Amino acid sequence: MPENTDNKATKSDNPAIAYKERLNSWAIARLLPNTQREIVARFRSRSDADGYMRHLPQEIPNASYMVVFDCQHQEAVI
Repeated sequence: MPENTDNKATKSDNPAIAYKERLNSWAIARLLPNTQREIVARFRSRSDADGYMRHLPQEIPNASYMVVFDCQHQEAVI
């Protein structure tokens, strides 16, 4: 059955974040100079993010990372 795409009432300048995108709110951010950060991975739960944080120093030992709850969604680097 085709989807009804003619409904213009749901179209707005600031669309709601899709449910699937809201699931991965826990993120690991790489800390950059000048108090900037770069999201490198997203997770559904804090424990998954913490587990991956334990793995990161083995892969890239000279970088600084932290687990964050990210409400504003942006693309992950990895």
